Amino acid sequence: MKKEQIAIDTEFIRLDALLKFGGALDTGGQAKLVIQDGLVKVNGEICTMRGKKMRPGDRAEYDSVIYEVCQV
Repeated sequence: MKKEQIAIDTEFIRLDALLKFGGALDTGGQAKLVIQDGLVKVNGEICTMRGKKMRPGDRAEYDSVIYEVCQV
């Protein structure tokens, strides 16, 4: 499984923004749909909340890629 580190300089990043910023999807609208369809896991569990606050140390998994949030 591929792993991407997403560095943020804020307290958190929303799940849909994380997927878009990480290059998993082209638009926030696409991110919203895959999250609502239950295709994204957060810290190992399916998450359907697109506004989920992702903080450093959290991981999102989509399409065989893990996106891990880290602090700048």
